[in-house]
Amino acid sequence: MNYFEFYNIPESFNPDLALLKKQFYRLSKEYHPDFYATESDERQQEILELSTLNNKAYYTLNDPAKRLEYILRTHNLISEGAKPQLPADFLMEMMDINERLMEVENAEQLGDITAEALAVENDLQSALDVLTADYETLSDTAKEDRLNKIADIYYRLKYLLRIKESLDTFATRF
Repeated sequence: MNYFEFYNIPESFNPDLALLKKQFYRLSKEYHPDFYATESDERQQEILELSTLNNKAYYTLNDPAKRLEYILRTHNLISEGAKPQLPADFLMEMMDINERLMEVENAEQLGDITAEALAVENDLQSALDVLTADYETLSDTAKEDRLNKIADIYYRLKYLLRIKESLDTFATRF
């Protein structure tokens, strides 16, 4: 079941977190297994599954990164092992950062490269914030277009994450 439908809230990259929490607590009470101890085994299993679904849904929708990934997966825009086509200019910029990282000789150079990677990340996050801000108000056609742009930024951020992990590894040398 779709987590947004489960909570009876609109699909959004920026849901009302107070409402989300309220729905979580309401369903936690409604589907608490202890209240169904005298029910049939089938009913107890059903309640346990609903309780588990409630916990997974809340854990996912309450975390911005997990929520982003969940929405994109729901729309079949990301999948395990996918090889997205990233723009050549972005890949060249990442290759340049990576090459300079391999040649780093001191903490100052590492600091400069780290600052550059963080600037790229901040730019991507700002673009993502703009694209997700009004998502729920868009028409279905506009949402589809917007989701493709959001997926592009998602994949860029994932790629950048590998660079940041390398930066962390190199930081231990200095």
